[in-house]
Amino acid sequence: MTTRINPSILAADFANFERELGRIATADLVHVDIMDNHFVPNLTFGLPMVERLVQVSPVPLDVHLMIDDPDRWAPGYAEAGAASVTFHVEAATDPVRLARRLREIGARAGIALKPGTDAEPYLDLLEEFDQVLVMTVEPGFGGQSFMPETMPKLARVKGAARARGLDVWLQVDGGVTIDTIGIAAEAGADTFVAGSAVFRGEPAEQIAALRDAAAAHRH
Repeated sequence: MTTRINPSILAADFANFERELGRIATADLVHVDIMDNHFVPNLTFGLPMVERLVQVSPVPLDVHLMIDDPDRWAPGYAEAGAASVTFHVEAATDPVRLARRLREIGARAGIALKPGTDAEPYLDLLEEFDQVLVMTVEPGFGGQSFMPETMPKLARVKGAARARGLDVWLQVDGGVTIDTIGIAAEAGADTFVAGSAVFRGEPAEQIAALRDAAAAHRH
């Protein structure tokens, strides 16, 4: 069973992204948080930055859109070369149509759920998505504590995907550390976003440790 570690560049040195990307070359993808200061109260990067990161990154880009109107803006990130584009269902008008468009362009299509968003309305639609991101903190800022109360939701998504034989990546984002990654793996996650846990230290060693800790708890 594959365990993916996707370091978040939100925890990297913004003045040295190319160097920082080189430090995480052993990761599976690099997680890029796009925030517009509307959907969440924070502002990070936009499409020009992603276009440049695609050119210099040794690993594929896993873009997470925390923005209003993803129906309009998400396809541009797929066209820019992001390997995976995840948008929030709370902001999308038609998640299925948008996911199909992203797939047409050539990106993996993911949906993200805030901690308080119920997964039930999307369980019958799982075949339309390549990834489901269960937020384990409130989106908008790095450095928050992992919310274990989101794990039953993750387990429900895992159970629904397994019952139908679907190869849907189950991602968690927020407060993922060597101490919490096992909790998420036990609940069914296979793709883990980690920021400070990777970049505060030697990234290659941290990535390996996180991967081993998650793999030990997956079943």
